[in-house]
Amino acid sequence: MAKRRTDWGSLLAGVLFLGLAVAFVVRGTGDWEFGVWWAIPVLVVGLVAVGVVRALQRSRARTRVAAERAAAPRGPDDGE
Repeated sequence: MAKRRTDWGSLLAGVLFLGLAVAFVVRGTGDWEFGVWWAIPVLVVGLVAVGVVRALQRSRARTRVAAERAAAPRGPDDGE
């Protein structure tokens, strides 16, 4: 089985939307009162956090690939 890396951006986005869904379900039962307008800033801040996590992941992946290419042995067919 192939080893896969955790996609932290997708995980964070899923937790964000799950949390918002739970908040609206609890609000619908009448046990918790709050204004709906707080959800928009929470959603924006959460999606910005997801964007930052994805950017950091991509940066690390590029650094790792560059290091692997530099460490790979070069043969006569590599063009150099």
